[in-house]
Amino acid sequence: MECSWVIFLAFIVMSFLLIMPHLRKGTSGHRRLPPGPPGWPVFGNTFDLGPMPHRSLAQLRHKYGDVLWLKLGAINTMVILSSKAAAEFFKNHDLSFVERTVTETSRVYGYHKGSVALANYGSYWRVMRRLVTVEMLVNKRIRETAFLRRKCVDDMLLWIEEEAGKANCGVHVARFVFLMTFNLLGNLMLSKDLFGPDSEEGSEFFVAMEGIMEWGGHANMSDIFPWLRRLDPQGLRRKMERDMGKAMKIASKFVKERKNSTDQQYVERERKKDFLDVLLEYEGNGNDEPAKISDDELNIFILEIFLAGSETTSSTIEWALTELIRSPKAMNKAKTELTQVVGPNGKVEESDIEKLPYLQAVIKETLRLHPPIPFLVPRRAKNDTNFMGYFIPKNTQVFVNAWAIGRDPDVWADEPMCFKPERFMVGPNSSTDYKGQHFEFIPFGAGRRMCAGVPLAHRVLHLVLGSLLHHFDWELDASVDVETMDMKDRLGITVRKFEPLLAIPTKCI
Repeated sequence: MECSWVIFLAFIVMSFLLIMPHLRKGTSGHRRLPPGPPGWPVFGNTFDLGPMPHRSLAQLRHKYGDVLWLKLGAINTMVILSSKAAAEFFKNHDLSFVERTVTETSRVYGYHKGSVALANYGSYWRVMRRLVTVEMLVNKRIRETAFLRRKCVDDMLLWIEEEAGKANCGVHVARFVFLMTFNLLGNLMLSKDLFGPDSEEGSEFFVAMEGIMEWGGHANMSDIFPWLRRLDPQGLRRKMERDMGKAMKIASKFVKERKNSTDQQYVERERKKDFLDVLLEYEGNGNDEPAKISDDELNIFILEIFLAGSETTSSTIEWALTELIRSPKAMNKAKTELTQVVGPNGKVEESDIEKLPYLQAVIKETLRLHPPIPFLVPRRAKNDTNFMGYFIPKNTQVFVNAWAIGRDPDVWADEPMCFKPERFMVGPNSSTDYKGQHFEFIPFGAGRRMCAGVPLAHRVLHLVLGSLLHHFDWELDASVDVETMDMKDRLGITVRKFEPLLAIPTKCI
């Protein structure tokens, strides 16, 4: 009797596996889903992702084409793998896929509701987006805060110099860039350094933010199988609640201090308004806009500024310096250009950036090969949609694989896997930029929900890399060989080097 039941169940499973590919195709042409690999019962295509999904899915383009369909547990997923598909997506279907996919860890403390990156496409998102782009990150305000960025970069160079003097070994470059960016954002947002030898609160905030970035970057079974949410099998929600709680507590203290400041303190601050001032002074238009931004929304916005800026900046600089160390000719070109423009004893200033075309090409080539967020921030379909002849059901999540698009051989024909900054100086890609209009190069996204911080990121990336190259000569530790240097990456909130870059700096000015 038991044997009969086993045979019957095996028959049911085999039948399901045989008919599943046919069920995927739908019953009529307009209901046809994009092509994709067959999946397992219950798990779907979860096992097709591998440890580095951006790489694994890029390889499937050869078999399935520019648009890929996956079933990740209970979640319908479409993947954009080419510049042609990306152009169609952002130019003609941006509004159809304007919503965001919300993960379980991002729901902690209602973070997804107050976040500009994750908020629903509605009045709150429009208000916060306008405040960021019109009030905070306009060119005039960015120019007025150039001295703050110069100060924070000078601090970073001093930290690296002191660290190098302690022992003749490699310096963890990304760590110092991360700390510098953290303080820079603290000055822009709150008018204060947050991390330093005497800042216990700043250190606590820094550690909590590191935790948020780590737990937010983990693949979570509760996202793939929503019925597991209450169980939290990996403990990621509990860990996020712990660290998000600490960070929110500190952020709320900053807001309370500003609200309770004396009139005299406010007059002093009026000379140089920071981002928190802009948020506190906001008043809605009385129609569909909120009359005020709530305290919780303020706290979440502060956290998001740090999340968006510190991790992406440090990972990009680490990759750029790594690629330059592996390419001595490119390193020499960049340093020679800096010497000619800045002078052997000068400091790199933001006003020099436009005179440094090769440095700009190095940053672009780094972002092409190593986009900080390889799938961007996942989109979600508002309604049933027809995309490139395929039926895309409502609530389908969309991964735009910027990592694969940056290696698209149809666009980057000249050795697309190689680090060649020159491609942005001569040839068909010389005028390509990352401002959202060239869909073959979208490290910051495109469309309505493109990263709002690009103007600031542009200045910071060039200032930091230029200063590191002009202030120091860089080489690897004797135990590491350039040819066999580990170039593997690891996926979290951003893609970082699996083995952090440890390089030896020698002061040259």
